[in-house]
Amino acid sequence: MSGHSKWATIKRKKGATDAKRGAMFSKIIKEITVAARLGGGDPDSNSRLRMVIDKAKAANMPADNVTRAIKKGTGELEGVNYEEGTLEGYGPAGVAVFVEIMTDNRNRTVAEVRHMLSKHGGNLGESNSVAWVFDKRGVITIDKPSIAEDKLMDIALEAGAEDIKDAEDVWEVQCDPSSFMAVKDACEKAALKIVEAAVQMVPQNTVKLEKDDAEKMLKLMDALEEHDDVQNVYANFDIDPAIMEQLG
Repeated sequence: MSGHSKWATIKRKKGATDAKRGAMFSKIIKEITVAARLGGGDPDSNSRLRMVIDKAKAANMPADNVTRAIKKGTGELEGVNYEEGTLEGYGPAGVAVFVEIMTDNRNRTVAEVRHMLSKHGGNLGESNSVAWVFDKRGVITIDKPSIAEDKLMDIALEAGAEDIKDAEDVWEVQCDPSSFMAVKDACEKAALKIVEAAVQMVPQNTVKLEKDDAEKMLKLMDALEEHDDVQNVYANFDIDPAIMEQLG
């Protein structure tokens, strides 16, 4: 299983604590603020904003938080001016790591991400050092027991999906980012149970990790995701189920 799918599966099984939910809210608020600043506060004419609002609803974020974040983005309320960007590097065993950030101090964030990578057996790379390993894809994960694969294929492919993968406890529907909202809307209209929906960086190939490197990689992913300025982390690692069981 590819790195992004493997990590998503691990996170689902670990569950979300209240502390992590608070951190998730902070990151979603940043996304809403930036989306509103760049494309305006109307989700009907700003697809990026609509996508993040859907994400906020899925996380059960209070509507007042969403409204305030939009107003900060449009300038109706005072707020922090966040800069978005990406950082690229390597984890243990040469795993490609692609990090999306939103920060009010890029130099600070770069230094802290560099430190985390070094601490866990990796290093920060130059721009475009690993971006070529990933493709930007719309990814919609559907609860597997809620629908048979053939029925899902009928719904998703007709809406513009390009592939459906078996990702253990979920179906993973992939599409071009331009078709993402249409495919997601079709799945919602069919009353399918959507576990997660986002435009992600999907690795083209993977690096298989043995136990020691796998443990380091998982600790690195946790550390990066817990950082306030890190919005998303993608990596192309693969871990054998037997090793995952040993690591708990």
